[in-house]
Amino acid sequence: MRVALAIVTLAGAIAVGAASLSTGHDEEQKAPAKAAEAGKKPQDAGKKPLKSKTVSSDERIDALSRAAVWIAPAPIAKANLGADPRQPKEVTCTFEISQLGGTAPKFDCKTQDGEKLRIKYGSSPEVPSEVASAKLLHTLGFGADNVMLVEKVRCYGCPAEPFMTMKTLGLAGAEKLYSKVMDPKDYKDFEWAAVERKHYGRPIETEEVEGWAFFELDLIDAKKGGAPRAHVDALRLLAVLLAHWDNKSENQRLLCISEKDWPDGGKCSKPFAMLQDVGSAWGPRKVDLPEWEKAPIWADRKTCTTSMDALPYHGATFNPVKISEAGRKHLGGLLTQLSDAQLDAMFSAARFDRPTGMVFKQTTPVSEWVRVFKSKVKQITDGPACPQ
Repeated sequence: MRVALAIVTLAGAIAVGAASLSTGHDEEQKAPAKAAEAGKKPQDAGKKPLKSKTVSSDERIDALSRAAVWIAPAPIAKANLGADPRQPKEVTCTFEISQLGGTAPKFDCKTQDGEKLRIKYGSSPEVPSEVASAKLLHTLGFGADNVMLVEKVRCYGCPAEPFMTMKTLGLAGAEKLYSKVMDPKDYKDFEWAAVERKHYGRPIETEEVEGWAFFELDLIDAKKGGAPRAHVDALRLLAVLLAHWDNKSENQRLLCISEKDWPDGGKCSKPFAMLQDVGSAWGPRKVDLPEWEKAPIWADRKTCTTSMDALPYHGATFNPVKISEAGRKHLGGLLTQLSDAQLDAMFSAARFDRPTGMVFKQTTPVSEWVRVFKSKVKQITDGPACPQ
């Protein structure tokens, strides 16, 4: 009990510090404005993320075996990979007490209409990484959460350092104690933050497993209605291109995206396997161009074997795999539709040319990111056909 009281006292001190660190605090206090919560895609209007559904191991495996991984997108050549002119410059929300993992500064909050958002802030390279990765995945037809970069997030009730506060309280399992000192009328502003909205659908999980591991993609069976091998291999190859090495199962998500829910003991009619957290990409040291340029696409081009063995943790759940010719051609056909202008817009909108990192801040021109991206695409498209 004494530990908990000490921690909540610390949280209170951090919260009080928000008053002096908040920008624009001398402005007239305003309640969270509904107009500032715009920016949703038209197809997401009225669709809020659903709570996960806990199923048996056999039910999860059945859903994964029938899962799609790619849905034909709108014309890629016409896609806007830059900032959406319809999105607001400012998002307003109220702080939500939650458990937070990882190392990148983040917090959860809710908009006035009850929508839960995940906010990543600060100079962490996960901010630009997630913004660009999600945009690329969506544009090509693969699943990812909706992530946009906004100039300012105004968070009511936020402590001065929300991530550190929740992590500190979490050491004692006492996150909820922050409610004792939270001031919902006070606010803190976060500049150039990533606002993440969950992909529509009901997560399919078991008591032990959240999401899916890359080696489990072998379970997807086209004969059962799952994605064809070409789509699965294209997803694998795209993950390698992004250097998505932090691919533990909770960083991917298995969703049911059917319009109607399914009863207990029944089956989801439209399971979908997507990437959930792509913040540790474009590296492997997160938005690090020299390292990303060195990361190979192929472990053995003659056999079309791809691998993440050269990346941290030897690629985690990603085992070396031979890519089919259909998979190589499918992804290559998608990537080659992207123009230089679209790539420039994607990297510029995600602020890849701005300093990132906590200590050794570095900047790289957007033109260099475009050059390396195109070079990696050529590594996929050029050369002989993959062995059948």
